[in-house]
Amino acid sequence: MASVSTEIDRDYDHATTARSSRRIGIEIFVVSFVVLFQELALIRWLPAQVRVLAYFPNLILLSAFLGLGLGCLRSRKGSLLWLWPLSLLVLTGTAFGLSHVAFTQNSVSEHLWLLYFDLPKDAPVVDGVKGAMVLCFVLNAVSFVPLGQLLAIRLRALSSRSLALAGYSSDILGSLFGVVGFALASFARATPPLWFGVFLAAGLAFFVGTRRRALAYCAIGGALIALVALADRADFYSPYYAITVRPNPVAAGIEILTNGSLHQYALPLRRDFPANKLHQNIREGYHTPYRLLDHPARRVLVLGAGTGNDVAVALDEGAEHVDAVEIDPVILDLGDLHPDSPYDSPRVRRINTDARTFLSDSKDRYDLIVFGTLDSMTRLSALSNVRLDNFVYTQEGLQAAREHLAPGGGIIMYFMVSADYIDQRLFRMLARVFGDPPAVVSNNYSLFNRIYLAGPAFASLQVEQRRVMSKQLAKNAAGLDLPSDDWPYLYLRGRGISGFYLSMIATFALLGIAAVLLSSVEMRRSILRGGIDVESFLFGLGFLLLETKSVTTMSLLWGATWLTSAIVFAAILVMILAATLLMQWRPLPWWACMVGLSASLLTVHAVPVHAMLSENSATRLAFSLVFVGIPIFFASTGFARIFRDREDTDLAFGWNVLGAVAGGLVEFLSMVTGLRALYLLALTAYLFAALVHLRGRGAIAQT
Repeated sequence: MASVSTEIDRDYDHATTARSSRRIGIEIFVVSFVVLFQELALIRWLPAQVRVLAYFPNLILLSAFLGLGLGCLRSRKGSLLWLWPLSLLVLTGTAFGLSHVAFTQNSVSEHLWLLYFDLPKDAPVVDGVKGAMVLCFVLNAVSFVPLGQLLAIRLRALSSRSLALAGYSSDILGSLFGVVGFALASFARATPPLWFGVFLAAGLAFFVGTRRRALAYCAIGGALIALVALADRADFYSPYYAITVRPNPVAAGIEILTNGSLHQYALPLRRDFPANKLHQNIREGYHTPYRLLDHPARRVLVLGAGTGNDVAVALDEGAEHVDAVEIDPVILDLGDLHPDSPYDSPRVRRINTDARTFLSDSKDRYDLIVFGTLDSMTRLSALSNVRLDNFVYTQEGLQAAREHLAPGGGIIMYFMVSADYIDQRLFRMLARVFGDPPAVVSNNYSLFNRIYLAGPAFASLQVEQRRVMSKQLAKNAAGLDLPSDDWPYLYLRGRGISGFYLSMIATFALLGIAAVLLSSVEMRRSILRGGIDVESFLFGLGFLLLETKSVTTMSLLWGATWLTSAIVFAAILVMILAATLLMQWRPLPWWACMVGLSASLLTVHAVPVHAMLSENSATRLAFSLVFVGIPIFFASTGFARIFRDREDTDLAFGWNVLGAVAGGLVEFLSMVTGLRALYLLALTAYLFAALVHLRGRGAIAQT
């Protein structure tokens, strides 16, 4: 198979003279579709097998970028197309093997919950998670190298016909269809065998040269899909998790596992239900805040309602109306299996959305707002280090909740605290938002060990004790950073990059540098002679930072849901496509691209996100177009101009993708600087690129 593939692709450049440009453009479209669909499928599938990756899905994306960049840089070498299905088979097989091993993390770097409820007690245990992360990073990168090479060869073919931007437009359009296609698969709640089947079917187009080639590809593809199906232990796939439902082995109720870890336990919580000792303890914890209310709660809002525990308790305590907000549609549907059937009550309204979005859009007021145990086990986006729940536990998030309290209302927050600084942060944020320290119930109720009670509804509760506690916590928490929408890292000990993160960043950076140097002798010579395409590299770095900030901003404006992420990615690609087409039709001068980009970045940095949080959807949409669309547009016009003028577009594209890898590593600085500073970091990269361009150093040295 390898020799046939090499023979067909080695003379590709000569063969293109007999092919139409349209045919090449279609091939670029197909391979770009495959790349995006494969990226998104692996970002969803790998964390279900190697669960530590659920906390770091950006590593999967960065390794994909690295592989694509390396493939582009090898476009003049022998074809590696044969490696693509084989490397995917090795990756999935390795992940399947790792899924049977319990990897532990001794030092708490960022509140990692690595729980293995789906493994037998005699499963192998490995101390440390870095080895598994590095192995998956490398194997995932390898699976994208052949695709990067395939794409670069086609881009170079169109560039030789002075159609570089037409090729780039086909690439963006294929990527757009990949995003839309996977969004539709998520909406349909498709399972991994179908995800893999879609992009493998599209990839067949590149293996139909001979019957032998096609049969070999189909055999490997069939084995790959069979392995994915064999590895699948989940009952459902939500847009966020691989979900398993099972009965509790020792008591009534059901357990909800996400990516193999215990996420929720739906159990009978009515006070008249016979309960064993474990149930009595949990039930007591859920009902305790209601015993401490100054007056009964008639209207209740539950944020992070899940399968319905908090809703069942509110109903049992006499609530006349309950709004249950839950971001995961599958988990919300699984509430139908709750022993108390809370979602069957006509007093309950189920709402599938993000908590912050509901608070921004709703005008309702409540006697009681309940923050369920909604700490997540995954990231907001593969581009970001922000978790799904991070924007809930910020000062602005709590202030938004307070504004929805009716006169005399209160807030209940259940939380499983594993570190003192998390306890201190939550206490101080509530004290700052409400002007008085909250009451705290500290006891191990199995599912949570802290209950924070704030607001007028609990004003008369242990006043003196709360004052003493507040003074003690203030003393212990001196200098402790409080989470905000700009720095939403509740689980980080403080502003800074921990030793764990620094070691991982260094490891992946060294792997990337070594891979570039080893990719070919020509690359090593080119780099030593100053042959790095600095402009393309810096534009890739800046764009990744800009894209990351755009996703987090839109998540605040429109909700941290999977649909928002899909729409934002699609909108970004549409904006890139529009900018590229404009540069084909009526190119903007270089100075106009850079002035527009610099001015827009400075503007969006100066305006805080909360200023855009309007209840009016039309106003928010206008903010979205101005503060996200315009910087993306000007950044895209700038790169399109660079790309159009490059003689070796394959290498320019490769350096641009490798710059995105560097941008992904630089994004970790947001743990120190906050998210808004990403705009300034991106602006710095773009200004350096402009300086290189103006000084005439943009041309790549020829080897």
